Amino acid sequence: MPGIILERIVVGPVQSNCYILAIKGTDQAVIIDPGDEEAKIRKVLTKHNLNPGIIINTHGHYDHIGSDGEFKVAIYIHQADLAFLKEPGLNLSGFFAPQSFALEDAVIKTVQEKDIISFEGIKLEVIHLPGHTPGGIGLLLKEPVGNILFTGDSLFCEGIGRTDFPGASEDALIGSIKGKLFKLPDETIIYPGHGPSSTIKREKEHNPYLI
Repeated sequence: MPGIILERIVVGPVQSNCYILAIKGTDQAVIIDPGDEEAKIRKVLTKHNLNPGIIINTHGHYDHIGSDGEFKVAIYIHQADLAFLKEPGLNLSGFFAPQSFALEDAVIKTVQEKDIISFEGIKLEVIHLPGHTPGGIGLLLKEPVGNILFTGDSLFCEGIGRTDFPGASEDALIGSIKGKLFKLPDETIIYPGHGPSSTIKREKEHNPYLI
C-alpha cells in the first residue's frame, strides 16, 4: 500500500487480528490489538525495521489485550473499557483464558468519540461503537491515506461481534454500525478483529445481521 506499512498478524487460540501500522521510512509503529503471541508480533516489527510505538485497543477483551504489557509503550483504550484492562471478569480471561489477565504498571491513555490519535505522521479518528463492549471503538485512518477502518469486534466480514457478554447489547451494536459506520463511504475498507477484510459496501449488501 503506497506510503504505509499495514500488516495483519493472526494471534492466539481464537485467531484474533493484530495490526501493525506505520509510515514507510519511519521506525515507530502503531500496534492495534496485540492479543497474544508477542514474539510473532515482534518478528513482523523486525521485518519492517520497526519498534513498538503505541498500542491501541479496539476494546477490552483478553484476546485483544493479552500482550499489552509486553511492549512497554503507552496504551490507548476507550474510557468505558478502561476497567477491562485490570478485571478478568470483564475482559473474559477469567472464564476463557488459561490464565487470568490484569494489566499492571502501564501508561494508559483513555479516548472518546472523535478523538484523533496522532503518532509519527499517522492520524486515526476514534469512532465509539458500544455494543460488543461498552467502550468498543473503530479507528478511521485519516492520514496519510484514507478509506481504511479498523473495526475491532464490532463489524466483521458478513458478521458482527457477540453480544452475550457482560456489558454487551445487540441493539446498541447494530445501532452503532448502522448509525456511524454505514455513513462512511462505500469504498471504505474494513479491517476487523477476526477474519478477512471487507468493505462498507459489501457489508451493507451482504451482512445478514444488518440487511
